Amino acid sequence: MDWGTFVATIGGGCVAISGTVLADHLRHRHEDDRGAGERRRAVYIEFIAAAETGHARLRQLAQNPGAEPDLGAAARAALSDATIYEARERLFIEASTAVAGAGQAMFERLRGLQRAVAAGAEPSSPAFHDAYHPYIGTVWAYRVAVREELEGQSLSPSVFGWDRWDGKDRCTLCRETAATGR
Repeated sequence: MDWGTFVATIGGGCVAISGTVLADHLRHRHEDDRGAGERRRAVYIEFIAAAETGHARLRQLAQNPGAEPDLGAAARAALSDATIYEARERLFIEASTAVAGAGQAMFERLRGLQRAVAAGAEPSSPAFHDAYHPYIGTVWAYRVAVREELEGQSLSPSVFGWDRWDGKDRCTLCRETAATGR
Protein backbone atom coordinates (compact mmCIF):
# COMPACT_ATOMS: atom_id res chain seq x y z
CA MET A 1 0.00 0.00 0.00
CA ASP A 2 1.25 3.49 -0.88
CA TRP A 3 0.96 5.50 2.31
CA GLY A 4 1.62 8.78 0.54
CA THR A 5 -1.49 8.44 -1.60
CA PHE A 6 -3.53 7.40 1.41
CA VAL A 7 -2.37 10.38 3.53
CA ALA A 8 -2.89 12.77 0.61
CA THR A 9 -6.43 11.45 0.08
CA ILE A 10 -7.29 11.77 3.78
CA GLY A 11 -5.70 15.25 3.94
CA GLY A 12 -7.59 16.39 0.83
CA GLY A 13 -10.84 15.06 2.24
CA CYS A 14 -10.27 16.95 5.51
CA VAL A 15 -9.55 20.17 3.64
CA ALA A 16 -12.68 19.71 1.50
CA ILE A 17 -14.89 19.01 4.53
CA SER A 18 -13.38 21.94 6.46
CA GLY A 19 -13.97 24.25 3.51
CA THR A 20 -17.57 23.10 3.20
CA VAL A 21 -18.20 23.56 6.93
CA LEU A 22 -16.58 27.02 6.89
CA ALA A 23 -18.55 28.10 3.80
CA ASP A 24 -21.79 26.87 5.39
CA HIS A 25 -20.98 28.71 8.63
CA LEU A 26 -20.25 31.95 6.76
CA ARG A 27 -23.44 31.60 4.71
CA HIS A 28 -25.53 31.14 7.87
CA ARG A 29 -23.77 34.06 9.52
CA HIS A 30 -24.49 36.27 6.52
CA GLU A 31 -28.15 35.20 6.55
CA ASP A 32 -28.34 35.94 10.28
CA ASP A 33 -26.77 39.38 9.77
CA ARG A 34 -29.17 40.12 6.92
CA GLY A 35 -32.09 38.95 9.07
CA ALA A 36 -30.96 41.21 11.92
CA GLY A 37 -30.70 44.16 9.53
CA GLU A 38 -34.18 43.50 8.19
CA ARG A 39 -35.55 43.21 11.75
CA ARG A 40 -33.91 46.49 12.72
CA ARG A 41 -35.26 48.26 9.67
CA ALA A 42 -38.77 46.99 10.47
CA VAL A 43 -38.48 48.10 14.11
CA TYR A 44 -37.16 51.52 13.10
CA ILE A 45 -40.05 52.05 10.71
CA GLU A 46 -42.57 50.72 13.24
CA PHE A 47 -41.33 53.19 15.86
CA ILE A 48 -41.46 56.27 13.65
CA ALA A 49 -44.84 55.21 12.23
CA ALA A 50 -46.26 54.85 15.77
CA ALA A 51 -44.84 58.26 16.68
CA GLU A 52 -46.44 59.79 13.58
CA THR A 53 -49.80 58.20 14.40
CA GLY A 54 -49.63 59.65 17.91
CA HIS A 55 -48.48 63.02 16.58
CA ALA A 56 -51.34 63.15 14.07
CA ARG A 57 -53.87 62.39 16.80
CA LEU A 58 -52.36 65.07 19.06
CA ARG A 59 -52.69 67.60 16.24
CA GLN A 60 -56.36 66.64 15.82
CA LEU A 61 -56.94 67.16 19.54
CA ALA A 62 -55.14 70.52 19.46
CA GLN A 63 -57.29 71.76 16.57
CA ASN A 64 -60.47 71.27 18.57
CA PRO A 65 -59.60 70.93 22.27
CA GLY A 66 -63.19 71.54 23.38
CA ALA A 67 -64.41 68.42 21.60
CA GLU A 68 -62.99 66.15 24.30
CA PRO A 69 -64.50 66.16 27.79
CA ASP A 70 -61.13 65.15 29.29
CA LEU A 71 -58.38 66.55 27.07
CA GLY A 72 -55.62 65.13 29.28
CA ALA A 73 -56.99 61.59 29.00
CA ALA A 74 -57.47 61.98 25.26
CA ALA A 75 -53.87 63.20 24.85
CA ARG A 76 -52.57 60.24 26.86
CA ALA A 77 -54.72 57.87 24.79
CA ALA A 78 -53.32 59.37 21.58
CA LEU A 79 -49.92 57.86 22.34
CA SER A 80 -51.21 54.65 23.90
CA ASP A 81 -53.52 53.97 20.98
CA ALA A 82 -50.66 54.61 18.57
CA THR A 83 -48.74 51.75 20.26
CA ILE A 84 -45.69 53.99 20.72
CA TYR A 85 -44.84 52.40 24.06
CA GLU A 86 -44.61 48.90 22.59
CA ALA A 87 -42.68 50.14 19.56
CA ARG A 88 -40.27 51.94 21.88
CA GLU A 89 -39.57 48.75 23.82
CA ARG A 90 -38.83 46.88 20.60
CA LEU A 91 -36.58 49.75 19.57
CA PHE A 92 -34.58 49.47 22.78
CA ILE A 93 -34.10 45.73 22.19
CA GLU A 94 -33.15 45.85 18.49
CA ALA A 95 -31.58 49.28 17.92
CA SER A 96 -27.99 50.38 17.99
CA THR A 97 -27.07 52.79 20.76
CA ALA A 98 -27.18 55.80 18.41
CA VAL A 99 -30.64 54.98 17.06
CA ALA A 100 -32.03 54.07 20.49
CA GLY A 101 -30.76 57.40 21.87
CA ALA A 102 -32.27 59.35 18.97
CA GLY A 103 -35.52 57.42 19.39
CA GLN A 104 -35.67 58.16 23.10
CA ALA A 105 -35.05 61.87 22.48
CA MET A 106 -37.86 61.85 19.90
CA PHE A 107 -40.18 60.06 22.34
CA GLU A 108 -39.45 62.58 25.10
CA ARG A 109 -40.23 65.49 22.77
CA LEU A 110 -43.43 63.78 21.65
CA ARG A 111 -44.39 63.50 25.31
CA GLY A 112 -43.70 67.25 25.63
CA LEU A 113 -46.09 67.88 22.75
CA GLN A 114 -48.60 65.60 24.45
CA ARG A 115 -48.39 67.66 27.66
CA ALA A 116 -48.83 70.92 25.71
CA VAL A 117 -51.93 69.58 23.95
CA ALA A 118 -53.31 68.22 27.24
CA ALA A 119 -52.91 71.73 28.69
CA GLY A 120 -55.03 73.13 25.83
CA ALA A 121 -52.34 74.42 23.43
CA GLU A 122 -53.82 75.01 19.98
CA PRO A 123 -51.78 74.76 16.74
CA SER A 124 -51.63 78.55 16.37
CA SER A 125 -50.40 79.11 19.93
CA PRO A 126 -46.79 79.75 20.97
CA ALA A 127 -47.15 76.97 23.58
CA PHE A 128 -47.90 74.46 20.83
CA HIS A 129 -44.98 75.65 18.71
CA ASP A 130 -42.63 75.59 21.70
CA ALA A 131 -43.29 71.84 21.93
CA TYR A 132 -43.89 71.09 18.25
CA HIS A 133 -40.65 72.37 16.72
CA PRO A 134 -38.31 70.57 19.13
CA TYR A 135 -40.28 67.39 18.44
CA ILE A 136 -39.92 67.80 14.66
CA GLY A 137 -36.19 68.42 15.14
CA THR A 138 -35.82 65.11 16.98
CA VAL A 139 -37.87 63.29 14.33
CA TRP A 140 -35.29 64.37 11.78
CA ALA A 141 -32.40 63.50 14.10
CA TYR A 142 -33.89 60.00 14.40
CA ARG A 143 -34.20 59.70 10.62
CA VAL A 144 -30.59 60.81 10.21
CA ALA A 145 -29.37 58.26 12.79
CA VAL A 146 -31.31 55.45 11.11
CA ARG A 147 -30.08 56.43 7.66
CA GLU A 148 -26.46 56.61 8.83
CA GLU A 149 -26.72 53.18 10.43
CA LEU A 150 -28.57 51.38 7.65
CA GLU A 151 -27.08 53.07 4.61
CA GLY A 152 -23.92 54.76 5.88
CA GLN A 153 -25.15 58.03 4.38
CA SER A 154 -25.82 61.30 6.12
CA LEU A 155 -28.61 63.74 5.50
CA SER A 156 -28.75 67.47 6.13
CA PRO A 157 -31.51 70.10 6.01
CA SER A 158 -29.82 71.79 3.06
CA VAL A 159 -30.73 68.80 0.88
CA PHE A 160 -34.33 70.04 1.14
CA GLY A 161 -33.40 73.71 0.90
CA TRP A 162 -33.94 74.22 4.63
CA ASP A 163 -31.75 75.91 7.21
CA ARG A 164 -32.70 73.65 10.12
CA TRP A 165 -34.54 70.45 10.88
CA ASP A 166 -37.08 71.78 13.37
CA GLY A 167 -38.92 73.91 10.78
CA LYS A 168 -38.82 77.17 12.72
CA ASP A 169 -37.19 78.86 9.74
CA ARG A 170 -40.23 77.93 7.61
CA CYS A 171 -42.94 78.57 10.21
CA THR A 172 -44.93 81.75 9.67
CA LEU A 173 -46.05 81.98 13.29
CA CYS A 174 -42.54 81.53 14.67
CA ARG A 175 -41.04 84.07 12.25
CA GLU A 176 -43.76 86.61 13.20
CA THR A 177 -43.20 85.93 16.90
CA ALA A 178 -39.45 86.40 16.49
CA ALA A 179 -39.97 89.61 14.48
CA THR A 180 -42.32 91.16 17.03
CA GLY A 181 -40.39 89.86 20.04
CA ARG A 182 -43.45 88.28 21.66
